[in-house]
Amino acid sequence: MEITFELGYALDTFYFLMSGALVMWMAAGFTMLEAGLVRAKNTTEILTKNVALYSISCIMFMICGYWIMYGGPDGLHAAVPFLSGILGDGVAAHEDTYAPAADFFFQVVFVATAMSIVSGAVAERMKLWAFLAFAVALTGFIYPMEGSWTWGGSSVFGLYTLGDLGFSDFAGSGIVHMAGAAAALAGVLILGARKGKYSADGKANAIPGANLPLATLGTFILWMGWFGFNGGSVLALASVESANSVAVVFLNTNMAAAGGLVAALILARIMFGKADLTMALNGALAGLVAITAEPSTPTVLQATLFGAAGGILVVFSIVGLDKLKIDDPVGAISVHGTVGLLGLLLVPITNDGSSFSGQIIGALTIFVWVFVTSLVVWLALKAVMGIRVSEEEEYEGVDISECGLEAYADFTTKS
Repeated sequence: MEITFELGYALDTFYFLMSGALVMWMAAGFTMLEAGLVRAKNTTEILTKNVALYSISCIMFMICGYWIMYGGPDGLHAAVPFLSGILGDGVAAHEDTYAPAADFFFQVVFVATAMSIVSGAVAERMKLWAFLAFAVALTGFIYPMEGSWTWGGSSVFGLYTLGDLGFSDFAGSGIVHMAGAAAALAGVLILGARKGKYSADGKANAIPGANLPLATLGTFILWMGWFGFNGGSVLALASVESANSVAVVFLNTNMAAAGGLVAALILARIMFGKADLTMALNGALAGLVAITAEPSTPTVLQATLFGAAGGILVVFSIVGLDKLKIDDPVGAISVHGTVGLLGLLLVPITNDGSSFSGQIIGALTIFVWVFVTSLVVWLALKAVMGIRVSEEEEYEGVDISECGLEAYADFTTKS
């Protein structure tokens, strides 16, 4: 019996860690996607933002984020024992089926994912250090607070518990993706649009990305990483039941992405007369976001249709935000926010443990908290240090003004 327990413990821990490694690799996906969709003169800064935000997320979650999200020093002491002198004595071990440190690692890469969503939405006109300062606030406090109300199981300011209301979010359509989009939306509204994005008559002008092969590679990396994102959220592998669940989650995740891409590609052809690659890429990501809230209970066909719904919605959302003059260079707010909400609302269709009212209340709680607190932080940063580069710096490209070097030094032309 003891050997069986130890084998299961080792297998579940290994699976948890490998899933976390896949999610960490999504940081590379976001980096490549965003680097491909911005102009060449802004590439170095977007690369710097992504490697820095990942590192900041890890440090802030270690210092205070995990403590806030999972209920005090006991949980963090188990994962990071050397912090016990700072946070108090905790329990060194518990009865979970995987190593406590594996839980910390798996959770911290989710925090970085939420922050990565913000990066693309504010690209090409934000000061680097203002962005990194916001990363400290989001990953150290804003995200962990809403995470404590959802995955952490705490009541919302002592008023109600989302789980008791019928809220369910398996891997984070709302908790991670919509939260990141809410923070991004607040930043974009304060920041304003890029110069030249909208003409005097309100028409949106296309600003093509510099490297679509890179954006496509980023999408495939994210697609692969999502198997860890959703599959790892099963939290176990060492039993027949959990192994079957992991297989279903992998399959549904893959089919939702495929459905989202095909649906977005067809809709773009109908609307624009062309096969728009960027819409297709965002369609795949939208399908992934849509299935993330509940990938374990739909049938394969349902998962594909849910992904297709996400792919259709993201096209309309990107066009709609442009009409509202909300400038999002990579479509992050639409992919992760609009479709993140859709993912939450799809859960009760196949999961009778949730309710539409619970999903709506949970979505509102997450959005209002993250949007309002992010708005406060953005406004504070604007007052203290400014958040937007000068018009001249924007024209020349933030690579030079913020980082002092160009990504494509031999090929860059100013535009």
